[in-house]
Order: sequence, then C-alpha cells, then structure tokens
Amino acid sequence: MRAILDAVLKRFITIGRLTVRWPDGRLQSYAGRPGPEGSLAIHTNGAIRRLMLNPALAVGECYMDGTLTPDARGVYDVLDVLVTNFAANSRELPMAQVWQTLRQLKRKIDQHNPAGRAQRNVAHHYDLNGRLYSLFLDRDRQYSCAYFPRGDETLEEAQAAKKRHIAAKLLLTRPNLTVLDIGCGWGGMALTLARDYGARVTGITLSTEQLAEARNRAAAEGLSDRVTFELVDYRAMAQRFDRIVSVGMFEHVGIGYYPAFFETVSRCLNPDGVALLHAIGRSDPPSATNPWIAKYIFPGGYCPALSEVLPPIERSGLVATDIEVLRLHYAETLRHWRRRFTANRDAIASLYDERFCRMWEFYLCGAELSFRREGNMVFQIQLAHDQTAVPLTRDYITASERQMQREKA
Repeated sequence: MRAILDAVLKRFITIGRLTVRWPDGRLQSYAGRPGPEGSLAIHTNGAIRRLMLNPALAVGECYMDGTLTPDARGVYDVLDVLVTNFAANSRELPMAQVWQTLRQLKRKIDQHNPAGRAQRNVAHHYDLNGRLYSLFLDRDRQYSCAYFPRGDETLEEAQAAKKRHIAAKLLLTRPNLTVLDIGCGWGGMALTLARDYGARVTGITLSTEQLAEARNRAAAEGLSDRVTFELVDYRAMAQRFDRIVSVGMFEHVGIGYYPAFFETVSRCLNPDGVALLHAIGRSDPPSATNPWIAKYIFPGGYCPALSEVLPPIERSGLVATDIEVLRLHYAETLRHWRRRFTANRDAIASLYDERFCRMWEFYLCGAELSFRREGNMVFQIQLAHDQTAVPLTRDYITASERQMQREKA
C-alpha cells in the first residue's frame, strides 16, 4: 500500500510541497510549482490503507486518532497543501472519485431531514457545552459568516457589520415591524433587530441549549416583551410576519426540503413583506457534503449551488429581489475562530478531550480552506412577494448601514 500511495502522491502534489515521514521513519518530499508547504508523519500501515481507500474521510480520522500527525506548524499547513492540490488534481485520486460519485447518488438519503431527525442533527453540533462557543466566537455568539467591508476589522466589528448589512436589506424603516428569525441561534440577531431597530421578533430554533441561552439573554437585556424564542420546526409556522430572516440555518434544511422551506417563507411573509436568506453555498456545480464533515460535524448538512436554490424559490411564488455573493468573508471569519480556538485550546480540552480538540481544529482549518482554495462562498438572497417592496437600486443598503454606524458611534 505504501508504494501505491507514494506513486499517487508523486502525481497528485503538483503545487507546493508535502513532506511525509513514513511508518519506518523514512522521509519523502513531493513537490511541484511554488505553493503552500506542509509536513506530516504517518505512523501505521493501517493508516496508509485507510488513506488509500477513502482519503476524504481518512485524513480527518487519522488526525483525530493520532495515526497521522503534522509537524510543529500544525494541521492547517498540511491541509492547505492537500486542499490546494485536491482542487486542481482530484482526478489523480481514483478512489476519491469513486466515493464522490457514490455520495452524490445517495445524497438525498443523507439529507433526509424530517422534523425529528432535523432536531437530532442540530443537537449533535449546537447542544454542546455552551462555554465551548464562548471561547472562540465573538461576544454576541454570531456563529455565521461575518462581514469585512475594509478587510481589517476585528471579529466583533465584522459581526456587527454583518448584522447591519442584513438589517439594511430587511428594510426596517419603521418601529414594531414583526420579524421571524428562522434558526435564531443564541439570539444575537433577534436581540439586535429589537434593540437597535425597534422590531418585534420571534426566533425559532431546534437547539435546546441555544433556546435557553437566547431566552436568558432577552431577559437580561430587558427585551422579553419584544423578543420571544421558541423550540419550533420552521415547517410548523403559520403566523404572518412583516419580515423574515434566516442566517446560517439553510445549510441544515436538506435538498429534498427546499420547496417546504420556501413555501413556509411564502406562507408566513406578508404580501408587502421582505425576507433575507443568508447561507453557505458553492460556486461550483451541485455536489455532496464532505464525508468527514457529514459524519463528525454537520450530519444532514449540505451547502448548495445557487442552481439548486433558485428553482424552488421560483416555484414558491417569491421574487428574488437581490442576490449578493460574499466570497472570502467566511474565510476571514474562520481565521479569527481558528486563532481564538488555538489560544483557548487548554480550556476547551478541559471541557472535552484531546480527540475533540483535534476534531475541531481539523474542522475549522478545513472549513477556512474550503473558502480560500475551493468553491465555497456565502450568498444572501432577498425575497419578496411584490417586486416593488424594495427600492429600485441598492443605494439604500449602504445608506442604512452608515446611519446605524453613526447612531451607535
């Protein structure tokens, strides 16, 4: 198996340099034109077999169990080499192509998310110890792509800018507009819309941990009369609202449920209302979720191509009044999270264990690189029933953001 993997790496690494220490202690470098560089050690022949048979799953698992270890520079550099070359040379990994084809054939099964399963999938990731998230997110616990207008913002500044950007697109031009927040997380967006824009917000989630924290925050800020949080599946909503927002939740819906999602938005949005969907997508064609991510981080999750999202919007009767693609904003967000996670690694290890820390390091590094080197991006789609519900040009977005910045200064 080692000879086969050696031959594959010689063809696969055409950008940058990967140095491998094999189980017998021998070093071998694989290099191509200038690019990222990383070094790793493979400690067992069993790890070599796993890497050959299913590399997309095995790299992460071998890192988690310690049979594959990076040098002192860490796993980010190793993944940078691998992801960069996979984006350019994935055809040089025959088994990876076989597994990718199989995953695409069964992705509707993998993303089968009826209400009960959807709640279990959410609990897998979001019902972890709340202190974990406080150790690497911003103070408002925004667990979604931040917005970097200049590029040098702090994480707190960029997350505040994200909320302003979304609020501007929601056109909260008068007080007491009713807002439905689908997938409200720990409540930061809902509380901001109520506190800074005078909205009356209903936030819904499937995470019991997030629900408890959101309700506590609303009470602590004296906003319980303007914001309510409920443990409700989006499909059960029937009430109408002036505005609907969903940030970082659509990735958990599943492709078979896109019609139900947009039918819910259509049903719950007032005739003159405005909705805003913020989600991770892909700029390349439809595909399947990375198997390691699906198994360990986001079961049932999928980041769609826009070509998979727009048809169910059209069939729902909604009008897409604005579409914006945020390209490297999430890469920068993840860079901040990754560095904060590293700075607080000892505290996180005390909550869980070393294997958990390696799992999350792999997740944060791989996710960042999927935006830097591959086709991941974030899209924001503004929706309405009536195409006259929003102004004719996008100037109002910047004007609203600047006004709120002045008011908060």
